Amino acid sequence: MNYCKIVYKYNVKSLFNNVRTFSIASHSTIDMRRHDLVQCNKNTMRKTMLPLPDCKSNRRNFSIDGVVKWQEQTYQSISSSSLVTYLQDGLLYFHEATGFTWSATIITTTILIRALMTLPLSIYQNYILAKVENISLELKELVNELRKETSIAKKMYNLSDKQAAMLYRRSMKKQWRLLIERDNCHPLKATLLIWFQIPMWVCMSFAIRNLLNMYPPDPSAVITLMELQTGGFGWIPNLTVPDQSLILPITFGLVNLTIIEIQKMSKLREPSRLHNIFTNVFRGVSVLMIPVAATVPSCLCLYWTTSSLFGLAQNLCLLSPSLRRKLKIPEAPSELEDPYRHMKEEISLRIKKVLPKGSS
Repeated sequence: MNYCKIVYKYNVKSLFNNVRTFSIASHSTIDMRRHDLVQCNKNTMRKTMLPLPDCKSNRRNFSIDGVVKWQEQTYQSISSSSLVTYLQDGLLYFHEATGFTWSATIITTTILIRALMTLPLSIYQNYILAKVENISLELKELVNELRKETSIAKKMYNLSDKQAAMLYRRSMKKQWRLLIERDNCHPLKATLLIWFQIPMWVCMSFAIRNLLNMYPPDPSAVITLMELQTGGFGWIPNLTVPDQSLILPITFGLVNLTIIEIQKMSKLREPSRLHNIFTNVFRGVSVLMIPVAATVPSCLCLYWTTSSLFGLAQNLCLLSPSLRRKLKIPEAPSELEDPYRHMKEEISLRIKKVLPKGSS
């Protein structure tokens, strides 16, 4: 009995003597043991205590040097890529073969690339989109028939509403797939123009940049740079400096905005909300590209402007119904009989909305 009391007394005292509390001020654990026990077990605790991790050493610091290094590596890899090298060599060869100034070389090569590469893809895109639009109307005619078949199957096989809806959607997808396979006009084929035009635009810009940066460095690169400095035109004699008059940058932005508005006005159907959002985004990008074009060398801005002007002419020509028939583009319900008169009327209506009512 006395032994039990002694053990109980010792355990209670040791329990309260070994209580630990956490101090926020010191960020450490305070041992509440008696002073004599701490002194006796000091060396033992030092050996058995695990080291706390250093929080400061594990912190990740954001370094701008890493971002700059990554940008330099990306720029260098694109500049030395095979496609950029081929375009750069093609520019040099065309300039030497024709004897044109560098401004005429950039304009001519841009028109040739767009005419031989992107124009056929644009015609093919219009061909696919017209076929997809026609089979969409054909699918709408099958909707009533599919609904009747679904209702019959629901009664025959005692299907629930959820099962009937799933069967209807599956039938619609099957009919859509069969129509696409029949006319060989998958909608993804219409995106070929984007996947080709954007990389070509970027690589051509890098090729012109390489000429300005004398890359790769050799004696002929110095001569090319000197020719760019004297191969301008009109108000831009030096193609290596930005256009101080802002004529080219503003023209570039206005042409892009015109292309967006033409694409919007050429549609008879009311555009969807998503289409309006993308249209506004492209408008904003076109406006933001004006200050960017004002800071780059004139030869680069000349290429951008020439490419946009060709795109504007291309869009206007492909609106013509007679030209579309000659190019074997099928007639679609959204096609305008007289697109140019329609756009003229749309422009007149917009001008009347902007001008005050009293003005004529």
